[in-house]
Amino acid sequence: MMHLTRCPTCGSRRIKLVRRDFKREFRGRAYTVPKLAFHECAACGEKVFDPAAVRRIQSYSPAFKRSRSST
Repeated sequence: MMHLTRCPTCGSRRIKLVRRDFKREFRGRAYTVPKLAFHECAACGEKVFDPAAVRRIQSYSPAFKRSRSST
């Protein structure tokens, strides 16, 4: 897990590591990644995901379901 002290977007020091359910929608299909750890800036709302978080998002997202089933 990476550790950030400044937001890469706005430079604020108000960026924190959070762990919560991450809810998104892809082409009308809602999905939730439970207890996802990522950094979020309280100043600008930027979210920063490390490679492990991205892999978890991909494993839940319907956007990646088709590509896995076709291989």
